[in-house]
Amino acid sequence: MPFFGLSNLWILLCAFLVFIMHLGFACLESGLTQKKNTVNILFKNVFIICSGILLYAVWGFNAMYPGDWSISNVFALGSPISGGPEANADMSYGGTGLCQTGWADFIFQAMFAATAATIVSGAVAERVKLSSFMIFAALLVGVAYPITGGWKWGGGWLD
Repeated sequence: MPFFGLSNLWILLCAFLVFIMHLGFACLESGLTQKKNTVNILFKNVFIICSGILLYAVWGFNAMYPGDWSISNVFALGSPISGGPEANADMSYGGTGLCQTGWADFIFQAMFAATAATIVSGAVAERVKLSSFMIFAALLVGVAYPITGGWKWGGGWLD
């Protein structure tokens, strides 16, 4: 692991670049819609980032990297994200149990989960009510993205 710090820095830089994509999507969506819907579109983009990171922290991260489930550690209550002593999320490096890239991976995947909902936001701009989209975005970021991401990165059937 000679370049571990540099690797984490690169992951965080890429996560920042994905975060900046939200600004581009907001500008694109507001430019392609009617003037009266600009505030709605900007609110949706901010809502997706705020609620997406919270939902991914509370539920999504452990759904994506399940580790050993037990009754006492359901819904990320005992994960490194919530600060519990038991690590429900399996973020070990090479089977050593060292949690070395947990936070960098969390930020990186949370940004992509939010970006998935932001892309849909542009597709349904001016077509869906705000409350309906908020429910959809919560389900996409909190449930659909972590489950499908876990198929590959969480040791699922695509791994």
